[in-house]
Amino acid sequence: MTPAVNWKVAVVKRAMDLVGATAAIAVTAPLFPCLPAAIWLDDPGPIFYAQVRVGRTHGSADLQRDALPTFRMWKFRSMRVDAERHGGARLASANDDRVTRVGRLLRKTRLDELPQFVNVLLGDMSIVGPRPERPELVRTLAAAIPMFEERTRMVRPGITGLAQVSLDYLGRMPEDSELARLKDTLLNPFKLEELEGSVADDMRTKLLFDLAYAARLEDFWTFLRTDLEIIARTPGVMLGARGR
Repeated sequence: MTPAVNWKVAVVKRAMDLVGATAAIAVTAPLFPCLPAAIWLDDPGPIFYAQVRVGRTHGSADLQRDALPTFRMWKFRSMRVDAERHGGARLASANDDRVTRVGRLLRKTRLDELPQFVNVLLGDMSIVGPRPERPELVRTLAAAIPMFEERTRMVRPGITGLAQVSLDYLGRMPEDSELARLKDTLLNPFKLEELEGSVADDMRTKLLFDLAYAARLEDFWTFLRTDLEIIARTPGVMLGARGR
């Protein structure tokens, strides 16, 4: 079970969200006319894309009641208009052919996430926190990964986070990272050929970082140091265009 959030952490974190989201929208405002034009010229259709995502939960209790708290998360559209016409919701994969040319650049630089600063102002999200997932995927992954439903227990999901600055866009660990030394233990530990490269492995890796982040919200100074460090590292991840 993840620890309860310190009340001082909650107040300061929300204040940082309001100030940070307002500043981010002001700084990136010049991009808002350019990005929609590029998206539409590459693949005519809606500029923005809204998905239902899971917000702050109470862990396994929400799953048992089948009442996951959800909100509509906004992004710049990075996939073809008909991306989910066949098969419904599924996580993006490496070299996903549903991603447009402009969308690939948006994902590499994380610019597709800019509209989520509005979600932050509305209180649906935080600047820093675990990435929100779709409810149907949360139910599936919770059945396959122990403790998965605990990642957003009493914690707002975020635009950036410990997992986002430590892993690539798909949640895979960099080969030169410290965690990569434990790759054989963490990924497909039973060496089942049919599970090689499975989504559950990537999400299990993400979960380690999400739970570690949630634990840091118990102490005010640990939270503040962690959030500031993650925010400082995020532009480097964007400029380095890590992931897909």
